[in-house]
Amino acid sequence: MKQSVLLQIAVTRLLNVFRRSAAPSGPASAGPADPQLIEDLVAANRILATEGVLDGYGHASARHNRDPNRYLMSRNVPPAHVTADDIIEYDLDSNPVDPKGRYSYSERFIHGEIYRVRPDVKAIVHNHSPSLIPFGITGTLLKPVYHMSAFIGQGIPVFEIRDAGGMTDMLIGNSALGQGLARALGNHPAALIRGHGAVVVGPSIPVAIGRSIYLEINAKFQAQAIALGGNITFLDPEEVRKVESWQDYKRAWELWKRNAMAK
Repeated sequence: MKQSVLLQIAVTRLLNVFRRSAAPSGPASAGPADPQLIEDLVAANRILATEGVLDGYGHASARHNRDPNRYLMSRNVPPAHVTADDIIEYDLDSNPVDPKGRYSYSERFIHGEIYRVRPDVKAIVHNHSPSLIPFGITGTLLKPVYHMSAFIGQGIPVFEIRDAGGMTDMLIGNSALGQGLARALGNHPAALIRGHGAVVVGPSIPVAIGRSIYLEINAKFQAQAIALGGNITFLDPEEVRKVESWQDYKRAWELWKRNAMAK
């Protein structure tokens, strides 16, 4: 009788272990995302790779259409190779809902912490856009010289990671550093990350992608103008306001998307 009781106890313990291991370990899903949103997020990654804003590194994300406390981003893969099967759902702590053995980007905390404090933001890009780096390390302000990048007139702050985390490996690899970057970004459309790259946000995927591309182009133009010498005529704040009233990049988005997805 005693052996039977002990056997039942052992079986019960094994069943409890099995139930715990079989139970979902991540946060609950918000449900299936809009297929169009997934398609556009895949296209966003490929566009930025095609346009030279992203190479093997960097990433784009989109807020989940069903739940503002969830966002979507690819697994850790080069942006040019992203497919719909690579997209993972995350909570705002940047925990994957169902990774299925897929590795996440180490800097996903950039996205979660910005979505947490910026309800207006629906898409985010983190890139290492090369022409931006000098503006993040010299104290030279990035200003709008080109009407397609008028949004720069809203201000592009520089995030100094040492202020948020001391001496680091330069990666935004935890929530504290993500929060520091989100504070530096504030209500601006983009922020430079000293010696690293930039983060760009937008109210939609096309706007975030357009801003990312034209931020790089503006940096090239401004550097060329500085090299030429003389006084530079930047966009006036009133010009910035008027351009921003219509600038949605939709026409360019359709071109970029068609070209990138045809490859």
